[in-house]
Amino acid sequence: MKLFEPFNVKNLTLKNRIVMPPMCTYTADADGMVEGRHLAHYAARAAGGTALIIVEATGVMPNGRISDHCLGIWDEGQIDGLRSLTDACHAEGALVALQLNHAGRKCTARPEDHDYTLAPSALAFDETCRIPREMTADDMEEVKTAFCEAARRAHAAGLDAIEIHAAHGFLLHSFLSPVTNRRKDGYSGSLENRSRYLLEVLEAVRAVWPAEKALLLRLSVTDYLPGGITLEEAVWLVRQAKAFIDIAHITSGGIAPESIHVFPGYQIPLAEAVKKNCQLPVIAVGGIREADMVEEILGNKRADLVAMGKELLRNPYWVALTAWERGHDICWPDLSRTAFEE
Repeated sequence: MKLFEPFNVKNLTLKNRIVMPPMCTYTADADGMVEGRHLAHYAARAAGGTALIIVEATGVMPNGRISDHCLGIWDEGQIDGLRSLTDACHAEGALVALQLNHAGRKCTARPEDHDYTLAPSALAFDETCRIPREMTADDMEEVKTAFCEAARRAHAAGLDAIEIHAAHGFLLHSFLSPVTNRRKDGYSGSLENRSRYLLEVLEAVRAVWPAEKALLLRLSVTDYLPGGITLEEAVWLVRQAKAFIDIAHITSGGIAPESIHVFPGYQIPLAEAVKKNCQLPVIAVGGIREADMVEEILGNKRADLVAMGKELLRNPYWVALTAWERGHDICWPDLSRTAFEE
């Protein structure tokens, strides 16, 4: 089965094609530290056979958190916990990437502080959210530096890869989208201008992240809204980003409240278009639950890797169980080897 074929890019030698995408657990303490529940959560998916685990959105600054209980990587004291998490997953046979994020206008941390959130423009996400402060040039430089420092700390923590989050309405995505970027400077207006900040961040991070280690980009390639990002624009952007990234993780939406028709595999054509037009390894995601669907995606070269989110939440052993059901011999988890060998 294609599902169980290895895949290599940079330092990543993946034993199969299944990825756990980043999904927030909201279980960190107020200081953004790794807790025991994080170790149990991620190590279970590693033991279940997942090849690459992308750890949840991790704030590069305190106001880059989505909530008061999100993981953080803005302080040296957060390195040891992330190292423990990485070591726990390595011990169970998985490689680990960390998603670096700034929440921008979707930050709900410190709700009593009305000047806490930052965004390209002073536009709230919805009527329940704070109106963010429009970022100055100094703010933009500070955030870019924070991404670089976060990458340095991720390397110190032993992470195999990092993923820059430019999707789902968070800060970098909100620079890209005309829906949220109403600036009057060189970072707004044309697609080239709207892409400038993300590309600057990627270039800066690539300069400090070890050249031999993989760098991923998570990108919403359509906003599902009039005047929002289009797939054609996203393809252009990925082509520019190829100088800095090794894998594109393709998703959609999240810039503003919208109605999306969600069904199994609804985002696969988006990943396929990026792979076809950008000649870059791609991760597909979106309602994928069945092994036969994974085989179709991989067999028809619509993507190189398949991320399974909710299915891995429901069943941490999905990979191992699928191998057992299909009669495919894999490196079974040590603690349950006899269950799969009977």
